[in-house]
Amino acid sequence: MLFTLILLGLLYSAFVAVLLSAGAGVGIMVVVIAGLALAQLFLSDKLALAAMGAKVVTPQEAPGIHAMIERLCIQADLPKPKIAVADNKMPNAFAMGRSQKSAVVCATTGIMETLEPHELEAVMAHELTHIKNRDVLIMTVASFFATLASMIAQLGLWFGGGFGDDDGGAPAFIVILLVSFVVYIVSFFLMLALSRYREFGADRGAALITGRPSALSSALMRISGAMQRVPDQDLRAVGKMNAFFIVPTSVKKSIGTLFMSHPPMEKRIEALQRIEAQLQSSGAAVIAA
Repeated sequence: MLFTLILLGLLYSAFVAVLLSAGAGVGIMVVVIAGLALAQLFLSDKLALAAMGAKVVTPQEAPGIHAMIERLCIQADLPKPKIAVADNKMPNAFAMGRSQKSAVVCATTGIMETLEPHELEAVMAHELTHIKNRDVLIMTVASFFATLASMIAQLGLWFGGGFGDDDGGAPAFIVILLVSFVVYIVSFFLMLALSRYREFGADRGAALITGRPSALSSALMRISGAMQRVPDQDLRAVGKMNAFFIVPTSVKKSIGTLFMSHPPMEKRIEALQRIEAQLQSSGAAVIAA
């Protein structure tokens, strides 16, 4: 994740250097995008809950999941987030929030009906790891200049020129347009890679919090199998939330890894099996000592 962020930083630095050297007046655009980024950061949890038709539940309304997350938060050394439930047959879960103190964890009724308690616990630990790692904040910051590049490219196609000085404005516009396209395309793939690494990190965090990597493995396989039986129209209705789900709705389709926001299921299972072997070997070493 760190290496990918460094690559994004280098890419964006080059992008800013080109904009400045070409004399592009992008001040208003930066202000608009900064406003959108802040709105996304501060309203993302509310928008996500609204998109899923979820509502925050109290300990009296959902004592079981509250007790589970309280226990996991103690193990993960995290403040307890808000807990929401979405009345949706699709088995899934997600976490949102700009910080650990303003986070929300949401589970669908479908996932609570599908999984065994130890599997649901592993899924919730995965989501809490996203909160602990501040993944929503990282992805919002990482996408800032990608959004700027996309907007510049779109405006350039819609309106033609308009960038640069009066003398030589056209060449400056062409340079900015081409660089914006390249920056958007490269950053698109880098952010998909970052999203995949983020899922591996959350899987590992869940395995270490619960001490049972196999529980998350079985949960992922059970969710994936149950997702195959969900009608396509129901999956399309929540498709915009894919990047935040523990298992994307696109699991029903065969898509190249390069274009996926999540690692392939078999890679996640393999990684969890390696962690399981590491935990067992370290446990055996402690017993032997």
